[in-house]
Amino acid sequence: MAVVKQITDAIESVKGVRLLDVDPGEATNRTVVTFVGSPDDVVEAAFRGAAKAAQVIDMRQHHGAHPRMGATDVLPLIPVAGISLEECAALARKLAERMARELSIPCYCYEASALKPEHKNLAVCREGEYEALYKKLTEADKMPDMMPTIPAGGLTPDSIPENILRSGCTAVGARDFLIAVNWNLNTTSTRRANAIAFDVREKGRPVREGHPITGKPKRDADGNIVMQPGTLKCTKAIGWYIEEYGIAQVSMNMTNINVTPLHVAFDEVCRCAQNRGIRVTGTEIVGLVPKRALIDAGKYFLRKQNRSTGIPEEDIIRIAVKSMGLDDLRPFNVSEKVIEYRMEDADSKKLVNLSVEAFANETSRESPAPGGGTIAAYMGALGAALGAMVANLSSHKAGWDERCPEFSQWAERGQILKDNLLHLVDEDTEAFNEIMAAFAMPKLTEQDKALRSQAIQNATLHAAEVPLQTMKASMEVFDLCRAMAAEGNPASVSDAGVGALAARAAVLGAGLNVKINAGSLKDRSSADALIAEADRLIGDANKAEQEVLAIVESKL
Repeated sequence: MAVVKQITDAIESVKGVRLLDVDPGEATNRTVVTFVGSPDDVVEAAFRGAAKAAQVIDMRQHHGAHPRMGATDVLPLIPVAGISLEECAALARKLAERMARELSIPCYCYEASALKPEHKNLAVCREGEYEALYKKLTEADKMPDMMPTIPAGGLTPDSIPENILRSGCTAVGARDFLIAVNWNLNTTSTRRANAIAFDVREKGRPVREGHPITGKPKRDADGNIVMQPGTLKCTKAIGWYIEEYGIAQVSMNMTNINVTPLHVAFDEVCRCAQNRGIRVTGTEIVGLVPKRALIDAGKYFLRKQNRSTGIPEEDIIRIAVKSMGLDDLRPFNVSEKVIEYRMEDADSKKLVNLSVEAFANETSRESPAPGGGTIAAYMGALGAALGAMVANLSSHKAGWDERCPEFSQWAERGQILKDNLLHLVDEDTEAFNEIMAAFAMPKLTEQDKALRSQAIQNATLHAAEVPLQTMKASMEVFDLCRAMAAEGNPASVSDAGVGALAARAAVLGAGLNVKINAGSLKDRSSADALIAEADRLIGDANKAEQEVLAIVESKL
């Protein structure tokens, strides 16, 4: 870990780069490092990390269970937001060229950055691993795309430069999110694990003549080995034994979770393992995992149980963790393993992160924010939460099993509305703070005064538009509460009524904030339009509330 720390320190030396995860494996002797930032900063950090790895790792002494060919084995750039895969590929090619030129590290360009069609496949680049270094540097069909300067007269096995012997080769590329996952098996047999891996991986296994295991591989007319494809597209897999855990695993890279989602791979590996008398006891995620992979998995397993999927995000993820045994080998810390959560700033100042008591106390203080607009958004969120609660209770009501999908859809809609309104809780306070910041601008010169005046108007317009969004979002809560009052569990009809009351309070309260901010706008046409829309929504809310309450009263 002291060696790894030197590498991650080099990465973190670039301002603007944030280290998200360091995932070492003892048996694999391989560490996955994840960091994020703007494109230029990330490329510089990757270069510094690779440079340090070449200094502190000697590939001549390196062994591990995982295939590898270099101190920095693979270096993928992954688009998160605001950049395309093609742009990442261009950056990867420049990075590979710089590593070859300045660090003398031979580099392959793989996946989206590949310069040769065959190099799209990482396995082709890594063929023979580090032990095939001489062939990689001398044979034209195996040579890296970016080569350092080679001594005059070419190379012999004994004349490979010392620094290249230490560093080996690196594959630099660009790709979408990849999930590296190991499926834990209740066996110690590498052979059995490999058999399961060959069953499922896209490449499959060789077709053999005669005996299915010991027979000679069958070849086509061109001399190529004929392969029997596996069952899972966009997956690569091998079997191995991990002494650290005392079990065999199927180790898999999932290169496109849109084609083969995590939960589909889990079920298929379970099926193929069971066919061979083996059980999958759990799942090990290496590095980080995109949130949607766990959300999709959690909803999949909930549907198999005929349960509502309209529950809070954290509950859905908990179902995914338990269903796939993500905590089989060690506790699965969602805040550390899910990439979106790692990228979030731990902002304790956000109102939605406060306890109910702390939120009420903060509102009661002499500071003007949080104020009425924030409270209105929170009331709307509570109304949506009550509607979702009735939907979930109805989906799980005894004798109503066939209606679970119907109520699950309503509950999902309620969760979306709740989350949107919770976002508006903080956005309303931030809009008010923008007004305060504008008033604090300097006013020493005429230019200062003009800029300050315009900033105040822009901030005031925004402060009127945010509660209008709250009004519109809260209006949607009535549809949910109306449906739950009419169709939901009769025992919870009063909860649907309270949800409608909260929604009306949200609309009317946010409307007051629209009007008070619109009143300060110099652009009267914009102000009048905002006020007119607010009045229309207030009228609609009063009517909708009475409709829901009439249904509720009829069932009490």
